[in-house]
Amino acid sequence: MKGINADTLYYYHTGTLEDAYHHFGAHLIKDDKGAILFTRFTVYAPHAKAVSVVGSFNDYQDWVHQMTKVDASGVFQIEIPGSLEWAEYKYKIFTGEGALFKSDPFAFYASLRPETTSKVYDLYGYQWHDDAYMATRHEKKPYDSPVTIYEMHMGSWMKKPDGSVHTFAEITPHLIEYLKSHHYTHVEFMPVYEHPLDASWGYQGTGYYAVTSRYGVPKDLMYLIDSLHQAGIGVLLDWVPGHMCKDPHGLYMFDGAPLFEYEDAYIRENRVWGTANFDLGKGMVRSFMISNALYFMREFHVDGFRLDAVSNMIHYLGDPANGENEGAIGFLRELSKRVFKENDAAILAAEDSSAHPKITHPVEHGGLGFNYKWNMGWMNDTLEYFEKDPIYRKFHHHELIFSMHYAYAENYILPLSHDEVVHGKKALIDKMPGDYWQKFANLRAYMGYFYTHPGKTLLFMGGEMAQFREWSEERELDWPVLTYPMHEAYVHFQKTIKQLIADEPAFYELDHSPEGFEWIDQYNAEQSILVYARKAQDSHVIVLLNLTPSTYHDYRIGTLSEGTYEEILNSDAGSFGGSNLYNGLPLNTEKVPSHGRDQSITLTVSPLSVTLLKWKKR
Repeated sequence: MKGINADTLYYYHTGTLEDAYHHFGAHLIKDDKGAILFTRFTVYAPHAKAVSVVGSFNDYQDWVHQMTKVDASGVFQIEIPGSLEWAEYKYKIFTGEGALFKSDPFAFYASLRPETTSKVYDLYGYQWHDDAYMATRHEKKPYDSPVTIYEMHMGSWMKKPDGSVHTFAEITPHLIEYLKSHHYTHVEFMPVYEHPLDASWGYQGTGYYAVTSRYGVPKDLMYLIDSLHQAGIGVLLDWVPGHMCKDPHGLYMFDGAPLFEYEDAYIRENRVWGTANFDLGKGMVRSFMISNALYFMREFHVDGFRLDAVSNMIHYLGDPANGENEGAIGFLRELSKRVFKENDAAILAAEDSSAHPKITHPVEHGGLGFNYKWNMGWMNDTLEYFEKDPIYRKFHHHELIFSMHYAYAENYILPLSHDEVVHGKKALIDKMPGDYWQKFANLRAYMGYFYTHPGKTLLFMGGEMAQFREWSEERELDWPVLTYPMHEAYVHFQKTIKQLIADEPAFYELDHSPEGFEWIDQYNAEQSILVYARKAQDSHVIVLLNLTPSTYHDYRIGTLSEGTYEEILNSDAGSFGGSNLYNGLPLNTEKVPSHGRDQSITLTVSPLSVTLLKWKKR
């Protein structure tokens, strides 16, 4: 493994070192035949007076293995003969006012919570089998491909009979079968690096390079990603480079003074979240974080990241009144360049609620360099709309269509994430108004709008089976609901519409171009009906949403072309749990003007439904 020299430290301090994990942390140094010669520990602690490595191998006695300061900037190192693989350890950092016991910022593994020690781990040697996927993934850019993302929390998706969690390796066959059957293109894991509290869901991390020991060892995660890739499924990680956990063994005040965080207490402390902000303007912090992203891309083959709380990075404390954070903005731009240099087909998505322009524009065009942004506006507007009783929806029609006013300002992912089904917000199905049947009908219609609206889609686990309880990290999904007919029918609808979206170029070929969308009737607030077309180069599909319980026969809509329209999906079909009002025969256009068009068709419009009509030349 690489050591420390002047060039390495120059790049580290200037924020341009992209493999910092090769130089810092604990490494097993081997000879040419693979035999372990010694274990090297390297840590950066510029405010420390002295540092010792203490652990299970020296009974945590600080005098046994005192580290040598090998560089004036504050790098401490020691080489201990022999193999210390699996040994527990911490750094004892002497500050002049006492001593701190800190986990290794670059550790690859850690003890199972509630323990907080790092562990020496041999990261290397896993035999990958995803060569074909890795060699061809750059050929399939997300922009003009179907992208349906399944967001999941690893520990609560499915548990063992005794209530314990599966390892990454144990969950692999179950997860792959499930994702394939539901036609997801990607899975997004909520944070998988080390964090002390289950209830933080991983968003308050302490070990950015340590794959959490809750779910096995790092090579178990490699096996899971390897297997997902072989099944053709991309892997995204939820990643939090903006703020850190303040637990005493973590990065916070690492060597007794602000190191990874801001000096200024006002902009350092997130008092609502109980976290501290990284100072992403510091070179060493940039090297730490950019290396971390590339670490997961290179060593674990991940296909991209969703960055949490980007608005809190763009402006100090997330408040525009505090001004733009140029250090963090510079970091985001540099991060995007490194990520896309590594994989030009990666997904780099911003969870951002700010009005900052050009989030998904290239850096060279003045953007931040992300290629996707979560469309929080669409999510908030549509959830508010669908939660209303249909009798009142005509007064809120603008909430349904407002997203199309800005749909092409950025490249969007439509998120229905974990944040929308916790803390009293209710599960998706329970947000829907009406009786039991109407709740399912409303949710199918909402999902119809979700999957046919411009943009890629992300759905949090449980939403695909319409479980009624909110999500909790303490229990697994409500798998028993699948034994109920309406839930089984809803799952059938979910699988069908995702397969259809993947098969129809109209829903992805021009997804981020205004040429791929055309309104037919966006003004029918009185009946709460929307009609629009999704278009590809040589085809189009008309989408009709009826968001009241009323049924209409011989309902006329204008069409884009002369020909025949075939109903390829109706959410009111009996097999989906609907009332089975559908258009079974092909619908031929007539030369009857409607909606400002020369050609039109008449059809049956079923209650609380989405109808998809595919055009064919006569």
